[in-house]
Amino acid sequence: MMGTNGNINNHPKNNKNKKKNKRGGTKKRMTVEQSLAYKSVSEWVYLDTIPSSANSAIAIDDDFKVKLVHTKVSAEKLVFELHSHSICSDGFLSPSKLVERAHQYGVKVLSLTDHDTMAGIPQALEAARRVGIKIIPGVEISTIFTPRTESGSEEPVHVLAYYSCCGPSNFEKLDQFLGNIREGRYLRAKNMIAKLNKLKLPLRWESVEKIAGDGVAPGRVHVARAMVEAGHVENLKQAFSRYLYDGGPAYSTGSEPDADVAVKLICETGGVAVLAHPWALKNPVAIIRRLKEAGLHGLEVYRSDGKLAAFSDLADTYGLLKLGGSDYHARGGNSESALGSVSLPVVVVHEFLKVARPIWCGAIKNTVDRYVSDPTESNLDHVLRYARIKLTKGGVSKMNHNNVEIIRECLSQWLTEDERKSANFEAVSDNVGEEAIII
Repeated sequence: MMGTNGNINNHPKNNKNKKKNKRGGTKKRMTVEQSLAYKSVSEWVYLDTIPSSANSAIAIDDDFKVKLVHTKVSAEKLVFELHSHSICSDGFLSPSKLVERAHQYGVKVLSLTDHDTMAGIPQALEAARRVGIKIIPGVEISTIFTPRTESGSEEPVHVLAYYSCCGPSNFEKLDQFLGNIREGRYLRAKNMIAKLNKLKLPLRWESVEKIAGDGVAPGRVHVARAMVEAGHVENLKQAFSRYLYDGGPAYSTGSEPDADVAVKLICETGGVAVLAHPWALKNPVAIIRRLKEAGLHGLEVYRSDGKLAAFSDLADTYGLLKLGGSDYHARGGNSESALGSVSLPVVVVHEFLKVARPIWCGAIKNTVDRYVSDPTESNLDHVLRYARIKLTKGGVSKMNHNNVEIIRECLSQWLTEDERKSANFEAVSDNVGEEAIII
């Protein structure tokens, strides 16, 4: 439930010691700005579950719950989790198990942001449809920041990318970009093992590879887990603090691209680019300034322990969105923030969606346009990559009425009526219709 300060997230673990309001006590009411923001966010969250009807409306009661009038959807809390990981990178849960846990913790919108891969998104979407939560396809890209002056030093920078329900507008380009980074992660892990062996801490590549799993590019966490299994350290924290920290005796870089190149590619492929955990950077101001020039949209400001004032001020200075997430890996222990524990004000989420939705709308249009101009099975697959509707392979060789209806159904799930009726999407609809008639 949204708190009295207009927060969307209110993690159940944080509610145990909260006392209920006494009879006759006063409740803080949402401002007009918060109420309007909540209504807009709610409409987006329930977009693919609410039937499009003039008789359906959203009302907000005194406890700030969303009530969907004349629909079968009951009032629900809205919890956004915008930073999480699965076994497809360095998390400990499968995408489906991560989604199930998110659902247990009351998360309504989850972004799976594995390192340098979007391989877990389809499984996460399938699980999310079963439990009734929304997925924002995402990825956390490993990059390097290189100062323009000789006085500075390189440092690793992670950039989050958030995409529409249709995914990146040029999936092949992004996938190739991420594939190159993943190849570098294999080399990086082998270099770390070599350094550990020189430090008289023998590790076998096969051990790290087995821990990472089939097809998963190994990261520092996988090396750290192998160190724990080999008895070289007591736990993951010790492995990082002694050997694997940035610049540590066993640290190594891979083939990470420049941070500004990654930001530009995110923008080119219809994503929203957000700087991850800027508080971990040595030179955050220079990095934020450079990445803003490249097209950066926001930075993480909120953590489970609250908003970081210094980075909130930096976001204001550079006109950037203020976001945040738990960076959940399911490692266990008290040091990890719980899934859905970061409290994002409703106005903050609204500002994010105001920036993101036009970008995502444009990306969807580009993907659909590509199919309209070249109606191949491959291009239709791009449209339906993350859609609920799946077609049998080999059954589509050209555009037909059925395919047009499928695309229109997808658009109704991804976009509001106003977005679909915008000038750009009217053109798309007209083009699809004309092609269907010609065929």
